[in-house]
Amino acid sequence: GVVTLAIVSMVAVLVIACPCALGLATPTALMVGSGMGAEHGILIRSGEAIQTLKDVEVVVFDKTGTITKGKPEVTDVVGMTNEEMTDDQILRWAASAERGSEHPLGRAIVEQAEARDAALAEPEGFQAIRGKGVQAVVDGRRVLVGSRRLMRENDIDPSPLEETMRSLEDDAKTAMLVAVDGRLAGVIAVADTLKEDSVDAIRELHSMGLETAMITGDNQRTAEAIARRVGIDYVLAEVLPDGKVAEVQNLQERFGSVAFVGDGINDAPALTQANVGIAIGTGTDIAIEASDVTLVRGELTGVVEAVNLSRATFRKIKQNLFWAFFYNVVMLPLAVIGWMHPVLAEIAMATSSITVVTNANTLRRVDIRPEYAQAVPSSSQPGMAQQPARSTA
Repeated sequence: GVVTLAIVSMVAVLVIACPCALGLATPTALMVGSGMGAEHGILIRSGEAIQTLKDVEVVVFDKTGTITKGKPEVTDVVGMTNEEMTDDQILRWAASAERGSEHPLGRAIVEQAEARDAALAEPEGFQAIRGKGVQAVVDGRRVLVGSRRLMRENDIDPSPLEETMRSLEDDAKTAMLVAVDGRLAGVIAVADTLKEDSVDAIRELHSMGLETAMITGDNQRTAEAIARRVGIDYVLAEVLPDGKVAEVQNLQERFGSVAFVGDGINDAPALTQANVGIAIGTGTDIAIEASDVTLVRGELTGVVEAVNLSRATFRKIKQNLFWAFFYNVVMLPLAVIGWMHPVLAEIAMATSSITVVTNANTLRRVDIRPEYAQAVPSSSQPGMAQQPARSTA
């Protein structure tokens, strides 16, 4: 009798102590979470990204193509009052010089000149000066298009157009100076429209207790004007492409965990440096490759959904671990003192595993969309099937 009781108790203890439910608690929730992400157009490359997102303190956005649509248009052409050059001539010089540029601002100038039927010349000796502008020889004359810094470096005083520049920048426009043969010719202003959901998404992130920051190569005035419109907390302006990683590191030292959202080639190092890199799916392949999370639809709503998904997934993991431990804590003492038959232990162990898997699947009922999007039926939200073509520009 005693031996039989001992064997029965031993078998019951072994069955109850089997860590099946514990082994299922985390992976099942992560699998359901990743699947839900895919349904919402959020592609998660690793379980670690879901874990890190819930702890993020600040979300940093690249400006062009992330907060804005990345399709800027020329809004103003202003010539020097004492020069004979017309607005169309200024635009022609600038557009001819920018023909070799791949930058969205340069393309906007070229498109505007072509829309006005300007006869553009082929530039010679084209050179893009990173974060400052371009220079080229057009019809034998040296043309510079870019920032105040570029002009000063070429011994051209930008101050005669400073007032014009300031008023344009206060309107959230990027103003570029144009100089021909060492003389200031005028200013071309370009504006990039905000994405429809940028303001809502950033407001929602604030309501979730997150800080927001924006990194841009624009000067401080333009950057602050855009940040005011969108509601961004911190503005990091006049950051050259090489400086983005250092800015992310500074934010990590200041806040802790940082998520970086970007879309361009020069965002790849910052996406890698951040605790979580989030790439806009309509951006470049290299940015997508460097990221932990890709937003297929390219909307900032996806950032809110990704954080909500991370938080919801980890709530489920905690619940699962509770149930897995609860069964063991209650049943093990009963098995040890011989009150638990092996058959009952087997039923209890199976029940704990079923509970964990079922609980993980209830994650699908959670609506991870931000409040402003919940009025729209989730069936109308495009998922992976409508993945847009990627630009490699």
